[in-house]
Amino acid sequence: MDVNDLTNHIPGTGDFIKIDQNKCNGCGMCVRICIVNLWGIKNNIAFIRDDYKEKCLECGSCGQVCEPGAIDFNYPAGGTGVIFERG
Repeated sequence: MDVNDLTNHIPGTGDFIKIDQNKCNGCGMCVRICIVNLWGIKNNIAFIRDDYKEKCLECGSCGQVCEPGAIDFNYPAGGTGVIFERG
């Protein structure tokens, strides 16, 4: 079963994940930890998919494993974001 079959997203979350490319050391921990494969590395710098707001499960793991503190993860405002429909 696809994880997207279990979730629905309410629009209006805004940008809740930001990356400071000047702090990123390209370690790839964000790529390894993200269960929905939202992260990638290009030219030794992490990037997040443009559609992350629709796909992210809001676990916050990417921000927790980022040792240089390049990822700023903040949960979306209440009433927006992911809703688990079945689980």
